[in-house]
Amino acid sequence: MEQSAQGSIGTENQAAQGADDGARVPAQSRGGAAEYGPFGEVGEFGEGEGAGAGRERFGPAGDVRGEHTHSETPIPAPRPVVQRASVRGQILDALRTALVAGDLRPGEVYSAPVLGERFGVSATPVREAMQQLALEGAVEVVPNRGFRVIVRGTRELAELAEVRALIEVPVMLRLARTVPAERWADLRPLAEAGVRAAASGCRVTYAEADRVFHRALLALGGNEQLVGIAEDLHRRSQWPLVGGPVSRARADLVADATEHLALLEALTARDLDVVQALVREHFAGAA
Repeated sequence: MEQSAQGSIGTENQAAQGADDGARVPAQSRGGAAEYGPFGEVGEFGEGEGAGAGRERFGPAGDVRGEHTHSETPIPAPRPVVQRASVRGQILDALRTALVAGDLRPGEVYSAPVLGERFGVSATPVREAMQQLALEGAVEVVPNRGFRVIVRGTRELAELAEVRALIEVPVMLRLARTVPAERWADLRPLAEAGVRAAASGCRVTYAEADRVFHRALLALGGNEQLVGIAEDLHRRSQWPLVGGPVSRARADLVADATEHLALLEALTARDLDVVQALVREHFAGAA
């Protein structure tokens, strides 16, 4: 039976440690097609007899059909009781977490078979999850190799903050005028949970708490399309920059989370000027 994703994803320095390290993922060589041994170690084909052997095939839409499975440890066939959609969803969540944590590094290439080996599942749900991440702009397909994590810069992060403000500031102002005060009180436990998550200093833990709070707040407007778009922008804004720190300082996370409590107070008081200022500063600080 395919197992759920567990553990963190590592980098190429951890690749040679073998499968006993948990679900750590080796970064793979950027040059040439990669060849993987039974424990996920990475080599490269040269120009000789082995060049091109075992390479994956791509369909007309660029979807990957397989990457270098000939030398890897076989994965047992899934039993009928396993639902692929469930496994794919778990892998997708694990990969998104790895992106936020910086374990999937910008510019590095990862193959579905090696990721599947580390997660204890076949390559298929990993490939499907990676293709979803490609649609979200997190990775790109690299022919004959796998998927490369997109490299972002400070300009893109600033642009995301601007777009989020353009969408959410008008919504917040409308909600401030129409939502009863007691509804804002219902969101206070989520804001307080965010402060606790920030105090832990874990970027991944706080990113999830932040997402839950913003989703619950925007859901009061009743526009599911807007909530989905805002959540996608939020997810993109959490990916670390290339060459930047993997996580923000704990003090920065706590300050960010505390703004949620201040925002709830301003929304309860229907202080539109403070609401607008807090939302804009919140997104600017996240950038």
